[in-house]
Amino acid sequence: MKQKAQIKRSEQQTSLVLHIDGKELEIVLTEDRPNDIKSVFNRLLQELKKGEIEFEFEESVEDLYYHVAKEYIKQLNVELSSVHAELKDYGLLDE
Repeated sequence: MKQKAQIKRSEQQTSLVLHIDGKELEIVLTEDRPNDIKSVFNRLLQELKKGEIEFEFEESVEDLYYHVAKEYIKQLNVELSSVHAELKDYGLLDE
């Protein structure tokens, strides 16, 4: 299923926001928060059990964060597809 990804900018930080099932999963790009990233990926794994996920990057401001986030989403989509296929192979889907 297609989901949206956007950049959220504020004076304090810039984040990549993944919209999934009406919730926002936030990955802060301007700080090192490995536990927060781990939490986002755990949530994505739970969602992958329900079905394949692909993020569409929606952003109009082309700055450094745009290019970083665009590449991040590109790689994330490849990994999500691969992990979903493995979950399917091992019979771990909730479908």
